[in-house]
Amino acid sequence: YGEEQVKIWRRSFDIKPPALDPSDAEAPQNQEMFRNIDPAVLPLHESLETTIARAVPFFNEVIKKDMEAGKRVIIAAHGNSLRALVKYFDNISNDDIINVNIPTGVPLVYEFDDNFKAVNHYYLGDQEALRAKMEAVANQGKKQS
Repeated sequence: YGEEQVKIWRRSFDIKPPALDPSDAEAPQNQEMFRNIDPAVLPLHESLETTIARAVPFFNEVIKKDMEAGKRVIIAAHGNSLRALVKYFDNISNDDIINVNIPTGVPLVYEFDDNFKAVNHYYLGDQEALRAKMEAVANQGKKQS
């Protein structure tokens, strides 16, 4: 498909890659971890838009309630789920989200006001190492030479 098309699928807001064939071994319904989930609710492809449709309601209905109860919360998730929440928290446009690179395995702290508006966020750790990890995320999907 080419490097640019892969970037569009991986990073854009509403463009999905081609769907997996349901018989593909990589299809969610064929994965052991999803054996107890109705295959009809498991996507064969998704975009950031469809990830937001799952992640934001979960944040508002479950995680936010824990935070309102005074609990400290850690979210450990797939990069696309984290991008969905970052887009939501920071009100990032559909066009700008393509350039957001969340480094793998680096804690990202969000601070919210009383109305759950994000007022600050920052990564923990060495800033030079952080830049290298962000660049590595930006380079995912590129052809290796």
